[in-house]
Order: sequence, then C-alpha cells, then structure tokens
Amino acid sequence: MIFKTRKKIASKVLKCSPKRVKLDTSELEEIKEALTREDIRGLAKDGIIKSVQKKGVSRARANIRKLKKSRGQRTGLGKRKGKQTARTPKKQTWMNTIRKQRVFLKELKEKSMITTGIYRTLYMKSKGGFFRSKRHIKIYINEHNMIKK
Repeated sequence: MIFKTRKKIASKVLKCSPKRVKLDTSELEEIKEALTREDIRGLAKDGIIKSVQKKGVSRARANIRKLKKSRGQRTGLGKRKGKQTARTPKKQTWMNTIRKQRVFLKELKEKSMITTGIYRTLYMKSKGGFFRSKRHIKIYINEHNMIKK
C-alpha cells in the first residue's frame, strides 16, 4: 500500500521533501483515515509521521586538514602557488635578517668582545647587505681576528 498523496501533503506540512517523510508502519490504518492537512498535522504531532533529518556534508576531513595546517603540515612544495617573494615579501625577509644581525652585533659590543670601531664597520657592512646571515658574520669575525681576547 503506497501513501503517495499522504506523503505529499505531509511534506508540505513538515516543509521538507517527500523523500524525507517517514510513516510509521504499525499505524497504517490511522494514516489511511487521514485526508486533510489538519489530520496529518495531528499525526505528525503524535509522532506517527516524521521527517528524517537532512544529511549534510561532513566537516570531519576539513577539520583534520585545518588542524594539520595549524601545526605547519601540508605546506610542501606541491602545495605552494606563487613565488617565494609572494609568500613572504622581500622586505619582510630583509627585515628579519637585518634585525637578527643587528641584535647579534649589539650583543657582541655590550659584552665588549668587539670595539666600537669594528662594530661600526660590521654594522655598515650588514646594512649594505654584505652578510648573508648571523652565521656569516661569525665566520667573517673569526677569519679577520676581530674578537678581543
């Protein structure tokens, strides 16, 4: 026994698709007697006619991906689009390197490992982009015997 018309009316009452309307098989006689919208509303209130919950798209995989990205994973070469300078601008990289170098030189001067004259020359060299990194400054100082004993 198919209750196509009842399902259609129930779908309009419950504001859902007819596919989502489920009828209680044990109460078929009551459903057969229901003709009007009011009757079906009553059956819905009693729980004889129900609407099944919509199936959504699961966020589980998306949440896992988000968690891994927050940890710094999933950022390999295959995931990158755009140049390196687009990902971190040239100015930003320069600021990072020069700040490290200047802090290092300041520490050396404060510990009085280098004189103020040597500090000045090294400072100007780093400003001119002579040194690639903090390590490069260390190598340069050791090669030219600039550390005080």
